[in-house]
Amino acid sequence: MPRAKRGFKRRRRHNKVLKKASGFVFGLKNKFKRTSEAVDRAMIYAYRDRRAKKRDFRGLFITRINAAAVANDISYSRLIAAFKKAQINLDRKVLADIAIADPKGFSALVSQVKSLAPAQ
Repeated sequence: MPRAKRGFKRRRRHNKVLKKASGFVFGLKNKFKRTSEAVDRAMIYAYRDRRAKKRDFRGLFITRINAAAVANDISYSRLIAAFKKAQINLDRKVLADIAIADPKGFSALVSQVKSLAPAQ
């Protein structure tokens, strides 16, 4: 009985991993054991960072809104409290986009809710 070395199945499995490692450098792209370890690590980082990206962007949105709010003589926290009190349900992504793309529109929104802002 001939010895089976899983040639076809193994090659297919290896190629699947090697394909994910395209763009890696040195032995990480063509030595299967090192490639497999590098791809596993990369997949873990990708999973983690898909979630971290959401946190990072929220921080960016808050920074942009704060900069635009300070330019309109109101703090970020008072502005958000005023929006909640006025029941204007714009999320931070949309507010940041308005602040960057349409500063006059953002100023109009701020002036509309400024009277509802908590006292200093």
